[in-house]
Amino acid sequence: MIKSLYIRVIVTFLTAVLAGIIIAFTITFLIYQERLNENLQTTLLHYGQDIARIYETVSLQEADLIVSGMNQVNSYNIRIYDETGQIQYFGALQGQKPTILSMADVKKVMAGEVIQVDPSITSQSLLGLPMKTESGTKALFIESLTSPKTNFTIKWLHTFFIYFLSIGSLLILVASLFLVRPIKKLTEATRRIASGDFNIKLNIKQTGELGTLAQSFEQMMVDLRQLEQMRRDFVSNVSHEVQSPLTSISGYAMALKQVNIPDKERSRYLDIIISEATRMSKMSDSLLKLSLLESQSQQMQLTSFRLDEQIRRVIVAIQPQWSARNIQFELNLKAAMLIGDYDQLNQVWTNILGNSIKFSEDGGRISVSMKQDIKYLTVRITDSGIGISLEDQKHIFERFFKADRSHSRKYDGSGMGLAIVKQIVSLHQGDIRVESEPGMGTTFIVTLPTTMATD
Repeated sequence: MIKSLYIRVIVTFLTAVLAGIIIAFTITFLIYQERLNENLQTTLLHYGQDIARIYETVSLQEADLIVSGMNQVNSYNIRIYDETGQIQYFGALQGQKPTILSMADVKKVMAGEVIQVDPSITSQSLLGLPMKTESGTKALFIESLTSPKTNFTIKWLHTFFIYFLSIGSLLILVASLFLVRPIKKLTEATRRIASGDFNIKLNIKQTGELGTLAQSFEQMMVDLRQLEQMRRDFVSNVSHEVQSPLTSISGYAMALKQVNIPDKERSRYLDIIISEATRMSKMSDSLLKLSLLESQSQQMQLTSFRLDEQIRRVIVAIQPQWSARNIQFELNLKAAMLIGDYDQLNQVWTNILGNSIKFSEDGGRISVSMKQDIKYLTVRITDSGIGISLEDQKHIFERFFKADRSHSRKYDGSGMGLAIVKQIVSLHQGDIRVESEPGMGTTFIVTLPTTMATD
């Protein structure tokens, strides 16, 4: 089996062209074979008539000398039969055997008939015609020493194939170099990607299928580069987020081993250990949920429901969080129907409202409004909290990102909530964005289609 694409292209091209030429030539030859035979018979007839006129106008001796001296005589086998059956030969057989004639054919020609032997039966074309001489009527038989196929094909095909194979092979060799070069670049780039190198420039300028393939390959490299960076960031963030609670648990567990610890301190250490373990559990649960959402292995359960009622139920469910801090809610929610996954969207409002409560000052105010048009529902959730800097707004939907890092202890969390919100909204073919200024509060704007498009 030929493994090289370069060799396969050349062999395939030459094989296809050769086969096409042979098949086309064979079909053409079969179509025009009858006409070729007719042309050959006409040539034999004219030549035979010329010889017959010579014998009719001059003496036998002079005619024999003229015929034997003709330039074309060596291309034919000429036989002349007299009434007694004697044969006179002209021309050279050139190693070929003459066609055997029956006496019946000779008598027909003697009687004045012109006979033609079918060239499909014999290897040569043969023509018999009568001629009158000074010694009486004789039968002249002229036979071509080369068959139509030999005369028409062998020399022509031999010359044609030599030129065709030489020029065609040279051209396909050059063309294949340009055809295979981008594929070799792609092969080398694949090897480098497999080794972890994503900084590759193909510089393939071709259009068509190869150009499209190169563009798709470069886009794949960009995606892989981003994915690799995300993987590194993810590992780094997970290690950092896990290391902090583990360090706390380990430190306070060692402190509990001391003998003379007051009960109050022991209880405080245990509370811290329980709190850190709970935080790790929540982070693990959030990671699993986000992974399920990103892989879409968690099938969406689409139902039709009142979005305004869902948001009210969420606010009621988290009442202990906002009532303890005397936070007031302003609601401007009109009745609106939506098709979506009820539980997933419930998680969206829980996470966003939970963040608004967490970052609002005591006695603050949170407003929730909703606007509907023909295709979309837009929900705005605005708090009067600490706000988010412009730089942090670019990253708040990334996993493990905490906008207010200077208050990480005061505002506890794993940084996974908004990443989950972003993924759920994307699965619902919607959009989420944020508007905020430090010290001026934050507004989350969620836009959802009223009817989801299905594949």
